[in-house]
Amino acid sequence: MDKKQVITACVFLHKDGKVLIGKRSKTKSFLPGKWELPGGHVEFGETVEECLKRELREEFNMDINLDKLFAEYTYVMNDGKDHVIEVLYFATMKNSNQKIKINKNEIEEYKWIFKDEVDDYFKDNDDEGNAIRKGFEVL
Repeated sequence: MDKKQVITACVFLHKDGKVLIGKRSKTKSFLPGKWELPGGHVEFGETVEECLKRELREEFNMDINLDKLFAEYTYVMNDGKDHVIEVLYFATMKNSNQKIKINKNEIEEYKWIFKDEVDDYFKDNDDEGNAIRKGFEVL
């Protein structure tokens, strides 16, 4: 069995005390319909910064300013074949009045949520939800 490490990166994109989350398209093979932070897989030869800027353009038609790394977690999936390392960065929109246009193949809908709404979208033991809670604490 071939095993591999996969690097994914997400942004805690904040504005006016809220964070942006997106709902994965129902056509996605991995976790369809799940709410998540914007981001995706770091492609071969790509930096994390390049990945995040590309993913936000592809998914939300948005340009971002990246800030610092604030969280990371790992998990194993695909019957133990893939070890995923997930890194999370703070970010803001380059233009706070920018119109968001989602790519429906990737994201079905999006929401800006406050800290007290995190539990409505992420379970208590969810790594991503815990990272979002930490983001609100650190911010």
